Amino acid sequence: MRREPSGMSAGASRLSGLEPVRDGGSRYRLRDLFTPLDTLLVSGGDPRLALDVRDRVNGYGCSASPEPEIWNFASSTASTISQAAYDRAALAREELMHKCLFDEVEIAFDARCEDMRDELRDHLKLAARVDIVFSPSGTDSQLHALFLAGVLLGAPPVTIVVGADQTGTGTIHTARGHHFSSMTASGLAVRKDGAVAGLAGTTVALPLLGPGIAMRADSDAAVLDAIEATIAQGAPVLLQIMDASKLGWRAPSEACLDEIARRWPRKVQIVVDACQARLGRRRLRSYLDRGYLVLMSGSKFFGGPAFSGAVLVPKGLSRSLDRVERIPAGIFDYAGRCDWPMGWTALRSRFERRPNFGQWLRWEAALAEIGRYYAVPDAFRAKMLAELAAGIGSMIALSPSFRPVPTAIGTAGADDEEFAQATIFPFILLRDGKPVSIAETGAVHRALARDMSEAIGGSAADRQVAVRRCLVGQPVRLGLQDEAPQAALRLCVGARLVTEAWSPDMAQAQRNVQEILDRIAHVLVKIELLLDRGAVAAVPANSAFEV
Repeated sequence: MRREPSGMSAGASRLSGLEPVRDGGSRYRLRDLFTPLDTLLVSGGDPRLALDVRDRVNGYGCSASPEPEIWNFASSTASTISQAAYDRAALAREELMHKCLFDEVEIAFDARCEDMRDELRDHLKLAARVDIVFSPSGTDSQLHALFLAGVLLGAPPVTIVVGADQTGTGTIHTARGHHFSSMTASGLAVRKDGAVAGLAGTTVALPLLGPGIAMRADSDAAVLDAIEATIAQGAPVLLQIMDASKLGWRAPSEACLDEIARRWPRKVQIVVDACQARLGRRRLRSYLDRGYLVLMSGSKFFGGPAFSGAVLVPKGLSRSLDRVERIPAGIFDYAGRCDWPMGWTALRSRFERRPNFGQWLRWEAALAEIGRYYAVPDAFRAKMLAELAAGIGSMIALSPSFRPVPTAIGTAGADDEEFAQATIFPFILLRDGKPVSIAETGAVHRALARDMSEAIGGSAADRQVAVRRCLVGQPVRLGLQDEAPQAALRLCVGARLVTEAWSPDMAQAQRNVQEILDRIAHVLVKIELLLDRGAVAAVPANSAFEV
């Protein structure tokens, strides 16, 4: 098996026509940074980043460069990169090139990654209370968390996944220490679902979906029973909790978490799947204060380009982690030295110097979005999300072509801040009052990103609706035992909608919010036309589309 030495995936290297090279064994040449920016942005990840040869978009319909003409309501899945984020990535590359004229590439890159940790902490108001482990995606971060939890618990844990039916498709593999793709971000070809050396274990999957397409009422009891049964067998537990799921749900409850802490101290390590980043900063800090690991991403709610992952680690755990003696061999294929905080000197020294330029630039872009979002006044963020939630909910409920899926994430509290409001709006597509097939739901999802004016036809007004390209969240399978499986599309509110609507002129800001609601109404009308005219039959399937 052959590795791509610069941290680019093999596919990205072929796209660029530039073979990254090393100088002197471990040093990377400055020429690696001269790869076209679009190519760098989709490098250093797994095949999900690959661009279609014809359309130059990935499996989620997103290109590597800005496309302002596309309306983005897909932040639960992926968003096209904004011009501001693209410009930030371009400037960051220029600045690193300049620094590399005076220092080794790895040293300059390592320093920049540490600066990004400081910036992310500042945006999230975490001060110095956490360490940050960067990764190419939230899925990679799950493997990092599994490794770290094994160190903290002193033995390989059994992973219990809450909301296993509403997390990333790779979780079924990473939760038990298996490869989630056919290639790692370091360019190593692997067997999907094969064991990651030294990490493979067992997992317990706890779904959230219950009767009536609502959250199951016994989710807390299911969590407690699963932990009790696992610990009775002598194994420690890594409990992956959900905040928030693909449908915007949160589980288990605060009371359940308190019960876990009381009954099983030091036997359960909790990791929060917050990759959607749809939680208030106060709630985020409360998780870290409890000693939980937190998974997050800059590419979901915040709207950075796919993919960028991180594990947030409470400082109180860092000393134990840095002193680890045995490192599973397989984790070396999923991390380089620069991914770990500089303060973890002993752990870092065991890893190869392997700058991942794609991962870094995607995080630069994400940090631009995160900074812009939190620069908007708190009151406006909360007010706008509330207005959008009310407007979108009403529009979905009023159409006979849609059936809303419950969006409640539990009792909202002060820690939720603006996220007391739903930001993901799932709905089932109906024809004559009955759900359409999963295949047709997928075809509608793909058709929304295309000019469908010829297929829809009709009046000039209909064609004007059909021509608009827009992205919405990928369908989520809603399959229950003994019931026909269904799928829900998702309209999503993301940070970029807030930053683009904000204006110190409140009248202008209100007009901007209304324009967003008008666009959402436009998207819903296009879906209705697609269903009514049967216009999706010729839309080609996408191999990356999964429900």
